[in-house]
Amino acid sequence: MASLWIHSIIFFVLVMQLQSLLLVALASSNVHIVYMGERQHDEPELVQDSHHEILSNILGSHEAAKESILYSYKHGFSGFAAVLTESQAKLIADFPGVVSVVPNRVLSLQTTRSWDFLQVKRQIANGILSMSHSGNGIIIGVFDTGIWPESESFKDEGMGEVPSHWKGICQTGEKFNQSHCNRKIIGARWYIKGYEAEFGKLNTSDVGEYLSPRDASGHGTHTSSTAAGAPIENVNFMGLAQGLARGGAPSAWLAVYKVCWSTGGCSSADLLAAFDHAILDGVDVLSVSIGAPPPLSTYVDEVLSIGSFHAVTKGISVVCSAGNSGPYSQTVINTAPWVITVAASTIDRAFPTVITMGNNQTLVGQAFYTMKDMNEFHPIVFGEDIAASGADEDDARSCDSGALNATLARGKVVLCFQSRFQRSATIAINTVLDVQGAGLIFAQFPRKEVTESWDIACVQVDFVIGTTLLTYIGTTSNPVVKFSLTKTAVGQQISSEVASFSARGPSSLSPSVLKPDIAAPGVNILASWSPASLPYSVITKPPPLNFKFDSGTSMACPHISGIVTLLKAIHPTWSPAAIKSALVTTASLDDEFGECIGAEGSPHKQADPFDYGGGHVDPNKAIDPGLIYDMGVSDYTSFLCAMGYNNSAISSVTGTSTQCYTSANFLENLNLPSISIPELKEKLTVTRTVTNVGPVNSVYTAFVQAPAGTVVSVQPSILFFNSTIRKLKFKVTFHSKLRIQGRYSFGNLIWEDGFHVVRIPLIVRTVIQDFYADT
Repeated sequence: MASLWIHSIIFFVLVMQLQSLLLVALASSNVHIVYMGERQHDEPELVQDSHHEILSNILGSHEAAKESILYSYKHGFSGFAAVLTESQAKLIADFPGVVSVVPNRVLSLQTTRSWDFLQVKRQIANGILSMSHSGNGIIIGVFDTGIWPESESFKDEGMGEVPSHWKGICQTGEKFNQSHCNRKIIGARWYIKGYEAEFGKLNTSDVGEYLSPRDASGHGTHTSSTAAGAPIENVNFMGLAQGLARGGAPSAWLAVYKVCWSTGGCSSADLLAAFDHAILDGVDVLSVSIGAPPPLSTYVDEVLSIGSFHAVTKGISVVCSAGNSGPYSQTVINTAPWVITVAASTIDRAFPTVITMGNNQTLVGQAFYTMKDMNEFHPIVFGEDIAASGADEDDARSCDSGALNATLARGKVVLCFQSRFQRSATIAINTVLDVQGAGLIFAQFPRKEVTESWDIACVQVDFVIGTTLLTYIGTTSNPVVKFSLTKTAVGQQISSEVASFSARGPSSLSPSVLKPDIAAPGVNILASWSPASLPYSVITKPPPLNFKFDSGTSMACPHISGIVTLLKAIHPTWSPAAIKSALVTTASLDDEFGECIGAEGSPHKQADPFDYGGGHVDPNKAIDPGLIYDMGVSDYTSFLCAMGYNNSAISSVTGTSTQCYTSANFLENLNLPSISIPELKEKLTVTRTVTNVGPVNSVYTAFVQAPAGTVVSVQPSILFFNSTIRKLKFKVTFHSKLRIQGRYSFGNLIWEDGFHVVRIPLIVRTVIQDFYADT
């Protein structure tokens, strides 16, 4: 009673302070998310009433509370989003039961070949697709820009009845009615309150959007069809990449949550509302190709971490994109240990385009070039040689905006060299188009992503070919070139390289948690598209597209979402952590030619765990991993303790009373399928526990590939499993051989039983105690 009386006094004082603030004229009001952790009531109405009560006391009336509140999060967890002043938000943060109060943020969005490349196909008798019955029985929730329901990828022929555990709805809206849901798209919702609170009312007639689950952007249709699209014959993009288009889990059901808008961005308040509903609705897997670049917010402040935590504790696997800020170190996002974070890799498909010079010498680049107007020779000039008056030579060399002389460029092919400030050929394409050039050859850092261009031909080459062309221009009186039409080539290039744009580890928030977790195809992926999203074009006016190439970790994420769906269908009792472990421990480090997987960037290098986590996904091996590194709510609770969050906040998040008692090295001892030690000082021993999911009577032997500069030992080095022993613990001891400040080095710990190879990456950086004090 005394505790209740004290809380009442505190609450009364805070309310009086807040009401006094209403007398002050404030400059602005903003949306804030008030997160209160697990629900304190089983009835959602009671949870919602508690939110309204808090706001009513703060704002002075129930009417004011109704106007202020945007969302009441009451199904999967407790909290609300409301329009609050900064002062009100700060005082609410001190209320009992409030974990955090954070401003609404605007987040960003981050096939005919890729599934065959991954060997996810029906022809493999004991493969993942046949054993999972193509994902039948599993519901994938997709948080994105919505869906184009008329796409053939979402036809419901052969789909079973909607499962009984599905509690979701088909929310109607602009050009989207109940008939647009079917036995494939079993649910659809849309969220805009947080977005409009930031940017004002959305006038869809002005911007080509839909106040409904309908996709105006194409991004959501692309990711949904990649994860679970139905098979479609003879799909191509302007004649390229002809073949069968399908999703990874074509028999899975789809639930669509439109949280992002083609006008730019995704509101974190809307995203948290989608998590709340998805948990209620009964999804089994969530695919979230969304995030914000560093700096990273804490795990109890960041909306995607909060929502995914509550989803995972309910048994829902959450798959997220790693971000597109690569190839720079420490740029990876969505780094919570309970989510699966996906890097983007290439596949074995290329789009060779032949450049013929006037001396009949030929060079090969890549393009999506299917036009006819470059069959004849055109003069070729170097961008730097035709710089506009007053333009910087470096800008002209890379064809930056306004850097070229229109008179000298008109009707010619322009050779441009990528600068380190340019991410792609897009700016150069627009620059050459503005000066009415005939075409563009863009010499760039070696990468396989092809930039789309509609109005002029753009052929991408590396610097070696670019330099060859530059020499030709400089030694020929009338240099000319022509392009052949692009062709599709499969299996003729080294594949499985981590894409240049794919964000890299280590995590800037928790470097002891290896991120990303896994790599999957995310470059030049062909999938369904929204015909409402017309390609940018000034001249050609291309027709609406039903299928389109796109690249990004946004494309890699639904590949893993589809694979997780198949694994969940085969192993319905596995936890989200067990499924992640199966993916990581069976991943490949080599491409199909036996070469080590590479990583695009400057320079191009052999990939390491900061590029791809455990490696490149191998879906069929993940069916039977042998051993798994499992985790549950108690592990994640201890992780939050080790991150330094207070007992009260963690108790609210988890819904159980928590007293943090963690060892100094708990972060390194978290039972992840990796061991990452960002600060090794001479010696450290960490512990892992493995669960046998293979043959009952199994014997595993440890093999170590030690990171450079370390000695690694495992105790015990042999594990014996039987009908009564399914879980075993082992210790791994790291000794540093270095007496200087080290950099990160990488190795592997492998358990083998003669059939299974269970591998986890080892990541170590030696740090000398008092190193900086001695300098």
